[in-house]
Amino acid sequence: MGGMIKSFLGHVLPKVIQPLRILWNEMIGFLFLLIAVPAILSAIKYFRKVEQDADNLFWALLTVIFAAVMVFFGIHSFVRARRISRS
Repeated sequence: MGGMIKSFLGHVLPKVIQPLRILWNEMIGFLFLLIAVPAILSAIKYFRKVEQDADNLFWALLTVIFAAVMVFFGIHSFVRARRISRS
């Protein structure tokens, strides 16, 4: 009886876990892209104020780096979800 349960779980669990992993990666990718949107808008705001104060350039560049990292992780997460779905 134990062998049947082990065999059953060996066949069923991978087919249940795979869609959950895909969904997880897609949700995380969406979250990262969602975080990047306000950062991009903030960077635009800082770049417009650079002429008034030189400090704004530093904050604009820092915000651009943060937004780029968030976009990278978001896209990478979607690519990873696609890779999992094809395997």
